[in-house]
Amino acid sequence: MPSPRPMVKDPAPAAAPRRFVFVLLDNFTLLSFASALESLRIANRMLGRTAYTWMLIGEGGTRIRCSAGTEFQLDSDLTDLTRDDVVVVCGGVDVQKSTTKKVISWLRREARKGMLLGGLCTASYALAKAGLLDGKRATIHWENQDSFAEEFEEVDLTKSVFVVDGNRFSTAGGIASIDLMLKLIATDHGEELANLVADQFIYSSIRTDQDTQRLSVPTRIGVRHPKLSRVIQMMESHIEEPISPSVLARDVGMSTRQLERLFRRYLTRSPKRYYMELRLQKARNLLMQTDMSVINVALACGFASPSHFSKCYRAHYDTTPYRERGSHATRLSI
Repeated sequence: MPSPRPMVKDPAPAAAPRRFVFVLLDNFTLLSFASALESLRIANRMLGRTAYTWMLIGEGGTRIRCSAGTEFQLDSDLTDLTRDDVVVVCGGVDVQKSTTKKVISWLRREARKGMLLGGLCTASYALAKAGLLDGKRATIHWENQDSFAEEFEEVDLTKSVFVVDGNRFSTAGGIASIDLMLKLIATDHGEELANLVADQFIYSSIRTDQDTQRLSVPTRIGVRHPKLSRVIQMMESHIEEPISPSVLARDVGMSTRQLERLFRRYLTRSPKRYYMELRLQKARNLLMQTDMSVINVALACGFASPSHFSKCYRAHYDTTPYRERGSHATRLSI
């Protein structure tokens, strides 16, 4: 069957196909993987030739299940690769469990070859666990940021949608894979091809590594009051050492009573209650995603004592931190 007619002039028509090796971890996120793979397929179609090839590998080399429950046939076990390959580790739910000793050893061995290597969604955890992000900028899905920052202090964690630092890359998950792949495609074959791929996706706003993954505070809470937004940003950046409502109010130029009224009007809760919910949400993330002791989780979230932490946690989540962690561990072992 003849190749499709090219829709863009290829600045590197004689270049050999570049192989992407997708390493699928158990419970990987389908959207992130599919977005990356489809970017390569569409690039080939726009060029009218096979500029990119790919293979799927994973521990065991047979079949693997994504977080949506669908199984995929793997092309190979964790095999030897070449320096010219691009390694894309695909993570998802419970990445700590799927980052096995075999995966870590394989990543370390292959990384020594110097190839371009990175991760999608939560796979930054696997790379960091293997020591491959030490001293480098990286990103991970916002839900995993707290636990990642606590465990990997040597990594320069950002909130960008994707990061490329030397021969390492990472994405925040979701459709951020598209933004990363468009950058790699543009590097290989020019901006025109990357734009055509985006058009095929009906993807009208290509993001760069300067874009952050979460919505702005006003958009996220549905309120566009500048002083309220500033207070919430201050709360989010001071979880370990909470700031009193009086200091928060003073820093934005209002009285404590005015701040109380502002929170009641727009968020139907007091500043103290809202702040507590932010701290407890971080605590829950750390309990679920790290091996930190309950005492250390309490301290990381601004609680002076484990007993006070446990009391606040029970009041909000109707269970204790110890039971929460125990029930989560039980679910993972099933």
